[in-house]
Amino acid sequence: MYALCFWFLAVLTIGSACVVAFSKNIVRSAFSLLLTFWGVAGLYAMTGADFLAAAQVLIYVGGILVLILFAVMLTHRITEFKLANDASYTPMSLLAFGSVLTILCWTVGYAVDWQESPLPPAASTEPLGKALMNEYLLPFEIVSVLLLAALVGAAYLARKEVKGGGPAADAAK
Repeated sequence: MYALCFWFLAVLTIGSACVVAFSKNIVRSAFSLLLTFWGVAGLYAMTGADFLAAAQVLIYVGGILVLILFAVMLTHRITEFKLANDASYTPMSLLAFGSVLTILCWTVGYAVDWQESPLPPAASTEPLGKALMNEYLLPFEIVSVLLLAALVGAAYLARKEVKGGGPAADAAK
C-alpha cells in the first residue's frame, strides 16, 4: 500500500508539473500547480517530514498559489493578450536539462549506496515549535514585522495613482 501511494503521488506530481510547464492556458497551469504542490506535500508526509509537508501546504498552497490564482482571476482582459513563448533558448535549455538529468542519474545510480543508508527517524514538529516560541521568539517576530513591512511596501508600490478627472479616474471609483 505504501508503494502504491508513493507511485500515485509521484505520477500526480510529475504529471501536473508537466501540465504547468507545457500548457498554454495560464488558468490550467495555475490549477495544475496546485496539484503539484499537493503531490510534493504528500511525498514529504510519506517520508516522515511532517513539518515540511505542513509548510508546503501552508506557504505554497495556502499563500503563494492562492495569490497567483487571485491575480489570474482578477486580471482584467487577460484573454485578450497573446503571449508567445519564444523558443530561441531551446538548445541552451536542452543542454541544461541534459546536464541536470545526467547528474541526477549518476547520483541515483552510483553515488549513493541505497541499501546501506538507514532511514532517518521521523521528525516531530514539537521541538521546532518549542524552539520558535522560546529561544527564537525575538528573531521570529522580527522576521514577521519585516515581512509585513515588505507587504505594505509592495502594496504601496503597486497602487496606481489616479490624478485628474479622466476616464481612468472614473474607472477607479
